Amino acid sequence: MGGGNGAKAAQKRERNQKEAKGTAKSQLKVNAAAMDIQCVTCKATFLKTSREKALTEHATNKHNKTLAECFPTFQAAAAK
Repeated sequence: MGGGNGAKAAQKRERNQKEAKGTAKSQLKVNAAAMDIQCVTCKATFLKTSREKALTEHATNKHNKTLAECFPTFQAAAAK
């Protein structure tokens, strides 16, 4: 009739640590992987969730160019 509450809790804690070991991701690594919009002029990267307004501001303020000149592959998200 063994196994007090302390032993069960310790076993569960060890089991949860083993399961979480492979699934835990650093938020910094996730953010770095999401930086997939790149300015062709200065090579600055932006999150894929960046909006057209922010990218246009970058192009005009930093390079005095249009959105299409700095980000030729940018596709605006479809309106929902």
